[in-house]
Order: sequence, then structure tokens, then C-alpha cells
Amino acid sequence: MGHKSGFISIIGKPNVGKSTLMNAITGASLSIVTPKAQTTRHRIKGILNTENLQLVFSDTPGILEPHYLLHQKMMDFVKASLDDADVVLLITDLTETYMDESFREKMKGISTPLIVIINKIDLSTENEVNKLLHGWKKHLSPHAVIPVSAKEKFNLQIILDSIVELIPESPPYFSKEHLSDATERFFVSEIIREKIFLNYQEEIPYSTEVSIEAFKDEGKLVRINAVISVERDSQKAIIIGRKGESIKKVGTEARKDIESFLGKKVFLETFVRVEKDWRKKENKLRNFGYSSGSQ
Repeated sequence: MGHKSGFISIIGKPNVGKSTLMNAITGASLSIVTPKAQTTRHRIKGILNTENLQLVFSDTPGILEPHYLLHQKMMDFVKASLDDADVVLLITDLTETYMDESFREKMKGISTPLIVIINKIDLSTENEVNKLLHGWKKHLSPHAVIPVSAKEKFNLQIILDSIVELIPESPPYFSKEHLSDATERFFVSEIIREKIFLNYQEEIPYSTEVSIEAFKDEGKLVRINAVISVERDSQKAIIIGRKGESIKKVGTEARKDIESFLGKKVFLETFVRVEKDWRKKENKLRNFGYSSGSQ
């Protein structure tokens, strides 16, 4: 067999384990993971390389009904990943009842081979899993339905074997040294955003965006200036916290993970800026990388 390469789109509703699955398959923490829904906002590529194989996975935002322009941009990333996929992985969990009818019809309408992944089976019984297996086969007639636990890394090889059956022989699309096509700046901003999701509640994580305004590699030390944008002054006060304690905690936690990611000491400065209603404004979203050509 010659060399095989393919693009694999990972889609599904929020919080079903899409990012956990991609991280587990690629063996790298490329997508941030938190208990909160809608953590992933961009299309994030993770690349798995072996001697005769390159699989380019796209982790995508959870499928939802848009309430802001930001949500619509997120759904555009999902559509773009479907458009160039060789294989689609539809990730579900134990709570799903075969999606709604309109979504099922959309899935039936795509010509790309579909694999349904039932995640989080470590939280279920064999009878419940078997019932879901038969249900998904009946409703979508996919190439395969595979029960897995992304968290426990169970049945991942079966996913890979099923994908390899479906992708074409092709030279690699990316250098075999690459784990992703995203920049270090992007991953740094995502690490900071992860800490915001983990340290704040209610609307605050969803109203924030992180941008890297300075990234200077001085050899043994990397100096980073990060801006945390919020929509209102009241949110800025919450992000900063009493005597700056909250933002300091986020910065400390983020710096440690960034140092681990970059393999260097990091000097991280964070600033909080109000960008009124940024989730609803085209120009603001474009500046933050939410445009059709950005992923």
C-alpha cells in the first residue's frame, strides 16, 4: 500500500467530547477542553503522522442555533470543514436521541463517508450502548458506528482503522513534523482563554476573547502581551477581580501551561479591554480571526 492522506471533519453538538477525541487521537493537547459547552470557537486542525499515513483532523465548534454573529461565524467553520472532508466523524454521546430530523436529513445529504462515534460509553451500560448503536445505524446508515471513550482512550484504533479504509492514496498535505497548521500565538491565546473558562462563571467566559498583541522570542525567554476583550465595563471589573486577584490567577495558570507548551520561560502581561458588543460586530470578529478565510 502506498502513502495515504486525508482530511477528517469532527462535528457534533456542544460538549460531546470532540476536542477530547482529537487530542486523544493525535496525542497532543491542541484543542482546549473545559466542562463548559461552546469552549471551541475556531476550526482547529490536528495532524496525525505515521510512515505511510497522514490524517488531518478538524475539531470544530459545537453545532448550535446562532444567537450572535459570532455563533454564525462558528457555524461557518463547521461548514468549511465539511466541504473539504474525506471522512466525517459525527460525535454523539449517551444523551442524544439521533439528533433532530432536519439535522439527520442534512447528514444523509452529504456524499462524504460518515462515521458515527458514540462517546462517553464508560458512563453507560452495554445494553444502553447497543440500543444507541442500532438506532444510529437505522437513522443514518453510516459507514460505521463506533462506541468509544475518548477520555479513557478506548476503541481509538478502531476509529483510525475505519478512517484508513475510506481515505485515498495521496502524498502528505503537510510536513511530517507538523502537529497542526495553527501558529504559536493562536495556541497561546487559546491557553489563556481556557483559564478564563475554568475560572469564571455564567456569561463571562462567553463574552471574552483573547488576542496576542506582542510575542517576542528572546531565546531563553518569551515575552507575551495578551489582551482580554470583554463587552461591558462590568465584565471588565469581574475579570480583574478584587485588587486584581482574579486576573493574576488566570495569568499565573496560563503562564505555567504556556511555558510547558513552548518549552521556555515566559513573561506574560495581560490587559483587559472593553470592546462593546464584539460578538455582534463583523469588523471586531474579523480582527479576532472569525472570517471565512481564517481557518
